[in-house]
Amino acid sequence: MSLKINPKYPSVTDLRKKAKDKIPKFAFEYLDGGCNDDVNLHRNTAELREVQLQPNYLRAHGGSSLKTHLFGVEYDAPFGIAPVGLQGLMWPNAAEILAKAAHQHNIPFVLSTVTTTSIERAAELTDGKAWFQLYHPTEDRLRDDIINRAAAAECPVLVILCDVPTFGFRPRDIRNGLAMPPKMNLKNILQVFGRPHWGIETLKHGIPSFANLEKYMPKGLDLSQLGKFMDDTFTGRLNAEKIKPIRDMWKGKLVLKGVASHEDTEQAIQLGLDGIIVSNHGGRQLDAGQSSIKPLTSIADKYGDQIEVMMDSGLRSGPDIARSLASGASFTFLGRSFMYGVSALGKEGGDHTIALLKNELQQVMEQLCCERVQDFPDHLIR
Repeated sequence: MSLKINPKYPSVTDLRKKAKDKIPKFAFEYLDGGCNDDVNLHRNTAELREVQLQPNYLRAHGGSSLKTHLFGVEYDAPFGIAPVGLQGLMWPNAAEILAKAAHQHNIPFVLSTVTTTSIERAAELTDGKAWFQLYHPTEDRLRDDIINRAAAAECPVLVILCDVPTFGFRPRDIRNGLAMPPKMNLKNILQVFGRPHWGIETLKHGIPSFANLEKYMPKGLDLSQLGKFMDDTFTGRLNAEKIKPIRDMWKGKLVLKGVASHEDTEQAIQLGLDGIIVSNHGGRQLDAGQSSIKPLTSIADKYGDQIEVMMDSGLRSGPDIARSLASGASFTFLGRSFMYGVSALGKEGGDHTIALLKNELQQVMEQLCCERVQDFPDHLIR
């Protein structure tokens, strides 16, 4: 493990630019886009960056540490890798690259139900430390089997998703044929020819598939039937009655992702959940919604002593992580930033992006004279 970074790419913005040149347009637009007109996608980062922090230069300072505790585990930094679907579409083997890097850097890696690496493989790569994010199945039998697999793989944290009662309306993906069922039209095929490195790596690792779901798919399922299978198999709409049996069944830590209101936070507490992630799914679900930073502070102020309050959506840098922590988050997660890194730099991308964010965040802490992660709120300018 190294905290050295490739000097050609000293920011996530640089990684994004390189990723755009490295992978086919349809894959980049799937990664980069929000929903509808991308209003909330841009609002996430813009409003987060309105948060300002106050340094205390003459304070006695014994050095700054990124280490923090979450659910009884000490991590080397207060950020982790958020669940992202279809990671192998953006860069072949991306999920495994990121799982390995997260384990080496001692930060959480969260595996999505609909990504391209299995629960079992992620657990193998992380010595059983990978978290798992569950899309809620329509059948109890399937729900229970997936949860039992996560438990057998010793996943310490199960994340359940509440902000996908419907799939977001994403014009880019519709134009590119990445709505369900996916299809490769002539335009997409020509884009692949223009990105030979991506094409070669895809051939090497195989066409990406939903690795966690293969055992549940009917044999001989073709692409024209895949959309119906997904619609029939999963429902993103959660409520208390669906969460209760999961809480009863799951013996580890249980987190609700996608929280944007006091009402949902209160329900999570009443249901005995251990944490929430304040999130709007990276601006990919509700263009008319709030940015994630807006509800975070009031939720953390009111409920932070009753439940672990975390945040994702819109974070792109160490200063962004610092702003979120100062606003009340006890931990943060980033999704696109890591996918830009892997798409830009391949197998080096995970290590590079984590090192970059650690270096940036360390500099912010030293500049503020903030010694501990939990002291960030003392530097918030309200």
